[in-house]
Amino acid sequence: MSALRNEHLSYSRLSRFEACPLAYQLHYLDKHTAEPGIPLSFGKALHAVLERLLQEVIDTEYAGRLSEGRALQLYREAWAAEGLSGLDLFQQGLGILQDFVRQQGRVDSRDILAVEKEFRLPVGPFTVLGYIDRVDWVDDETVHVIDYKSNYQLFTREELDSSLQLSLYALAARRMWPWAKKVRLSMWMLRHGVRQETTRTEEQLEAALAYIETLGQQMEKAESFPARLNPNCVHCDHRRNCPAYAQALEGQRDVVCEDTSDLESVARERQEVAHLAKILGARKAELEGVLRAHLAEKDELVLAGTRYRMFNTTSLDYPLEPTVAVLARTTGLPREELMQRLASVEKKALDALLKDAGKRLGSARAALLKAELDSL
Repeated sequence: MSALRNEHLSYSRLSRFEACPLAYQLHYLDKHTAEPGIPLSFGKALHAVLERLLQEVIDTEYAGRLSEGRALQLYREAWAAEGLSGLDLFQQGLGILQDFVRQQGRVDSRDILAVEKEFRLPVGPFTVLGYIDRVDWVDDETVHVIDYKSNYQLFTREELDSSLQLSLYALAARRMWPWAKKVRLSMWMLRHGVRQETTRTEEQLEAALAYIETLGQQMEKAESFPARLNPNCVHCDHRRNCPAYAQALEGQRDVVCEDTSDLESVARERQEVAHLAKILGARKAELEGVLRAHLAEKDELVLAGTRYRMFNTTSLDYPLEPTVAVLARTTGLPREELMQRLASVEKKALDALLKDAGKRLGSARAALLKAELDSL
């Protein structure tokens, strides 16, 4: 085979091409400067802290609990290195790291096989290059591959079981630790304090290898790289150079269903509208942020024929049980129906309750309970 367009493949290259060929072209072929957003920089800062914390455990052959103080020190360094700002975001990261240290509990350097481990995996004519956040020894025939995620949303079971990234890690782990008959795979969801675990069968790994090689051949042979609008466009680090994104901001559409009895056409338009709505919603929030910053210095702005002012708002809460009792007595509606229609749980109060419950339930059970409630 002639010289390859890609010196190597990686999960990042594969997933970028899979999601949007134009983003792949701009990033890897045209080598445009990326504009990483705050979520990516924030995630990198957290990863840097966790990598150094555990690497120090290995280097010093340490056994014991991780230090919250050391985590904070490393976090300050990583925060500055990524150029992040904002008290609320800083507190989020601090809370995530404190929860991680507490949930991790005791560590032993002898149980950590690798941190930020590089691998090179041959797949057909390609070499797949990657890095695994962490690999732990479980027993004499089992290793545990862990990938840290700072996502707001948990993965569904289907997403976890079909993750190409985890399949790559499973293949790499088997190659680097051939004595391991079993490979456990986890996404450690840092915001939720939950490890979502899965495994892979031989058939799944064979399918992953075939898919990677097929995708790699597509990347090599592609003559055009069309943009593909998707829900992640608002976070794309090349959206400024994407004509499809610019058209989306202008509300331009490619799919308009003329015949609503054609369900295939209905579904295509619905998908496009959903993507546009997310892109436009994110842009609206960005513009409102600019206006809010100026309204912090002025009482009001009159722009483009519209008056903008900031107002203090208050909320009024009714005591639950007396209110439901009065309504049940007056309307005759059953208490269960009234509760379903009126009652909701305030997040801060719930978080405080879960924190207290965690002292009795233990961190693992409390984390699973929180994840279950978040999924509601």
